[in-house]
Order: sequence, then C-alpha cells, then structure tokens
Amino acid sequence: MTPLASYRRLLAIAGPTYVVVAFLGRLPLAMSQLGTLLLVSTATDSYGLGGLSAGALAVANALGAPVAGAVADRTGQRPVVLVQSLLGAAGLASLVAVVHADATAPFVVATAALTGLVLPQVGPLARVRWRPLTHGTGSHQRRLVDAAFSYEGAADEASFAIGPALVGVAVAVVSPGGALLLAAGLLAVFGTAFALDPSARLTRRNGSAPLATGPLVTAVFVVLALAQVSIGMLFGATQTGATVLANDAGRPGMAGLVHATLGVGSAVAGIATAYLPERFGHERRALAAAGTLLALSLPLLLVDSLTGAFLTVLLLGFAVAPYMIAIFSLAERVVPLARVGAAMTTLASSTGLGYALGSSVAGRLADGSGATAAFGVTVGATVLAVTLMTTQQGRLHRAVQTALAGERERDQAAAATSVR
Repeated sequence: MTPLASYRRLLAIAGPTYVVVAFLGRLPLAMSQLGTLLLVSTATDSYGLGGLSAGALAVANALGAPVAGAVADRTGQRPVVLVQSLLGAAGLASLVAVVHADATAPFVVATAALTGLVLPQVGPLARVRWRPLTHGTGSHQRRLVDAAFSYEGAADEASFAIGPALVGVAVAVVSPGGALLLAAGLLAVFGTAFALDPSARLTRRNGSAPLATGPLVTAVFVVLALAQVSIGMLFGATQTGATVLANDAGRPGMAGLVHATLGVGSAVAGIATAYLPERFGHERRALAAAGTLLALSLPLLLVDSLTGAFLTVLLLGFAVAPYMIAIFSLAERVVPLARVGAAMTTLASSTGLGYALGSSVAGRLADGSGATAAFGVTVGATVLAVTLMTTQQGRLHRAVQTALAGERERDQAAAATSVR
C-alpha cells in the first residue's frame, strides 16, 4: 500500500469530520503557552514572570496528562476529555481575569498551573484511537498505523504553527487576553466534539482488549521521554527568543507568527515521513533528525532581526516532525498495548516539561542578555537530542526487535485459535 493510498484509507475509516475535529481540538493547547507568555509578560513587563507562568502551565499539564491518559486507558476517553475540555476552557478564561485584575505574581502563576493541569492532550489521545480504528485491516494495519502517526505528527506541528499564528493575530487585533479567550472558546467547542465523537468508544477497555503485560516505565521509555524533553526545550527557548526579538522591534504580535513558521516546515516534513522506506527504522530516523536539528539550530546564534528569525526557524522546523514522529512511533511499538494512552500522554508531558525548562531558562537569560542567549538554550536542546540518539541506538533497536517478535507470536497464536 502506497503512502497516499494509506492516507486515503485512513480518511475513509475515520471520516472527515473526525479528522477536522481532532485537529481543531488540539489548537487551544498550542495557543495556551504562547498566549500566557505574551499576556503575563506584556502586563507585568517581565519576561521572567511570563516565562515562569507559561512554564507553570506546561509543567502542570505535564503532570496531569499522564494521569488523564491512564484513566482514559481504563474508562475510555469520552468522560475524561469531556471534563478536561470544559474545565480547561474555564481555566483559560480565569487566567485572563486574574491578570487583568492585577493579581500578585504567585496568584498568576498558580492560576496558570491549575489551568494547565486540566487542559486535554488531544493530539496524543488521537494517536491512541488509530490502532482500534484500523482493527480488521489485516496485514495493512502496521502500515496504516505508521501513516497515521506520520499524519498526527504533521497535525501536531501544524497546530503549533496555526495556534501561535492565531495568538499573534488576536494580539494584534484585540489583545493578549483576547487570544486566550479565543483558545477557551475553541476548547469548549471542539474539545467537547472530540470527546463525543464515536471513535472515543473504541478506546474503552473491554473483555477482549489486551491487558498490560509489563511496566510502562522502562529504560527504553525513559530514553524516549528524555528525547521529548529535548524537543520541548527547543520549543520553549525558541518561542522565548522570538518573543524578545518581536518586543524589541515593537511588534509583540509577531512572536506568534515567527514561532508558527517552525510548525509550517515541520508539518510538511511530517507528511513526507510516510514516504520513507520501512527498512529505515524509527530509531535511525530519530538519529538522523536529531543531527539535522543541531545543524539547523546553530544559525539562530547569529539572528538579530525578525526576518532572520523567520527564515531560520522555518528551516529548523523541517527536522522537528520527523524527530517527534520517530519517538512516538517507537513508543507505540515498545510499550504494552493496554498502556498506549498513558505512554502517548507521558511523552507529550515530557515535551511540556521540556518547554517549561526551556522557556524558564531562556526567559531568565533573555532578561539579561537578549534573544541570542535564549536561542543558545535552543542549541543546547539539540545537543541533548543528538547525545541521546547517538548513545542509545542499540537499546532502541533491541526493544523494537523484541516488540516485533511479540507481535508475530500474537499473530500466530490468533491464527492458530481461528483454525481450531
């Protein structure tokens, strides 16, 4: 089955409405971090507090998402996502009210954290739905799942392009508070629609569903989580550096548009990864993408204008989605089937932790040394990614081979049972 045929098959299986809802439902999370950064830093004239508030939202989301994912593995996604969507929308609106009321810094940070705690991770949960959605496709399922993960990686990156762009437009037309209120409205509508979509029923464990056969947290999974921490640091530091450049130029709304270019290149590259040959394993793809991230991040140290930032960040984006797709695909392969929801949300949480670390460190450095210091954190994040993928190739390859052997054993057992 060709990649294009795989994408067509996936669209036919899930339906266009689901694809649209699942995409729009992930935009509020993509908007919330930059929206918080701009809202707080603009109101308080402190990049440090803005970065701390955005980081608090990201850290709290990182802590809450795995719990929500684990509960969704057991009860199904519908009730979990529905509650999170409504509470998250209320939280974003509350954050705007708190900042406009000139609340103290600790109260602002606490409100941001509580909001992050309940925001749903629609992208990772959408990944979980593809295996049950493609059940019954026989020998084509693995190729379809891989194509689905390529699409989801591209969709995530597109959301992190469109989300910041929407923030930038809303800031320019209305205000930073208006940007977060827009995110709240999108979450209330499309997060709820994602929760109520019929595909959510497929994620509820029943008597025929496989039970977890091993622990979620293994040495391999820790490597994958740290890999996502590195990409989160890249996001946070790059976003902070772009914010400094935009504010220095007197055009704060442009920060979202600069960061959006990261997602543009990434989304294009994400779709294209479905065309890579299957013999080019995901662990090797992650290594190649990490090296490319490092090479493409170095020019950021020379950027001193919004135009230079646009071009450099656009090129950097072409390595982001291939890296993340490889990491999420490795996790889907190596974790127990009944723990995939927890695995996907934990990896997303690792990205959030990395974002918090990257934005906080970059914000503090930027207060004293400007955008170049913030972009230095971006380069450091890519060094971490290269180090992880270089030193852990053997471990990752062995884990994938073990998982493939287990799949073959299950398929043989199922075939023997059907014959009897």
